[in-house]
Amino acid sequence: MSGAATPALAALVAAGVPHEVLRYRHDPRVADYGPEAVSALAGSGLVPEQILKTLVIAGPGGLAVAVLPVPWKLSLKAAAAALGLPRAALADRAAAERSTGYVLGGISPLGQRSRLPTVVDAAALGFDRVLCSAGKRGWDVALAPNDLVALTQAVTADIRALG
Repeated sequence: MSGAATPALAALVAAGVPHEVLRYRHDPRVADYGPEAVSALAGSGLVPEQILKTLVIAGPGGLAVAVLPVPWKLSLKAAAAALGLPRAALADRAAAERSTGYVLGGISPLGQRSRLPTVVDAAALGFDRVLCSAGKRGWDVALAPNDLVALTQAVTADIRALG
């Protein structure tokens, strides 16, 4: 497989970041992408909290990205605060896809068409490696969480919704 199979993988290769691509068969009838990835990838030493989802959010100044473990719900208030926004809502699908260059279910925090302000949940730093979308449905990439934070120029914060 070419290192540049997706913009996310091209960004990792260009930065010289060690990574591993993990693929699974995406069922086109499934629209709940995160749980599908957890079901396919958890196990073999991975826990569901290591598998991250990428959510595009909209604030008064434009779009941003929140990255957190798939099993958790996002606190929009916490994500907005971490990014210095007064408030945020989930971005609509068309805006998210247009801005990132990826389709929903394959949005990666890496190699986006437009670099968006990013917050990564601080819990990711507790693992040796985390998985995020590699830029295609059914493709994830494993990398060190510090590399994810560095490549996305992210801030880290607790962005999990409590309760």
